[in-house]
Amino acid sequence: MTKAHEKWLHFLNRLNPLGTEQARAPRREANHGEAVLPYPAAKKGKTNEYVVIGLGRFGTSVAKTLVSYGRNVLAIDSDFNRVQELSTSLPHVIQLDATNYEALKQAGVDEFDTGLVCIGTDFESNVLATVLLNRLGVQRVIAKARTRTQKEILLRVGADEVILPEHEAGVRLARKLAAGHFIDYLEVSNDVGIVELVAPASFWGHTFAELALRQRYGLTAVAVRRGSELIVSPSANFRIEPNDILVVLGKIEDAERLNQ
Repeated sequence: MTKAHEKWLHFLNRLNPLGTEQARAPRREANHGEAVLPYPAAKKGKTNEYVVIGLGRFGTSVAKTLVSYGRNVLAIDSDFNRVQELSTSLPHVIQLDATNYEALKQAGVDEFDTGLVCIGTDFESNVLATVLLNRLGVQRVIAKARTRTQKEILLRVGADEVILPEHEAGVRLARKLAAGHFIDYLEVSNDVGIVELVAPASFWGHTFAELALRQRYGLTAVAVRRGSELIVSPSANFRIEPNDILVVLGKIEDAERLNQ
């Protein structure tokens, strides 16, 4: 165990017990002039209400994308200039210290079902914001980490899900390069995903019934892209042509075998 890891484990022990409903006192008072106007209260049970804390490149992308899908988003950052910059592109963006329990409560964060902690440069603030979202009753807390150690710590303090964007992007790129025929893929869980790939030459002229994808590879054909046309749920008699793009569901490692 590294000294850094030991330091954080000691920090976690000071936070225990995490499962109690008793709120910790704020780590520090709200900064002078800090905006803590409450967001229009979300209703418990709704899944289209999100609070995003930390508006760096990643957090901003998450917030803007959710808004583009018609979701209600409260975006939070401690940097006043950043908040001003995003005020024209995000409908609800405020400046406050996300490690301050009272400030978060005044902003109405306790009314949200899903919270995303996207603080990248200050890990202590990342951890404290995650803890406070839990104590405020946010039902689902997703946090961003930069290392596996950080991921372990965030899970220990109550994050429901932790993502490592840089690590996952690297794995994704390497997998596409190594597979060669992969165009893109979406991992659902435990190496199971939806894979978009170029149909191998050995498939050309054959039907799905002849190829027996499910029996031989454990894969299910979801769609075929042929030029600008998308054929959804192709039949067993569908015949594959050169340059077809297949979309299959199954284990990613089984999809990798198609080109072997």
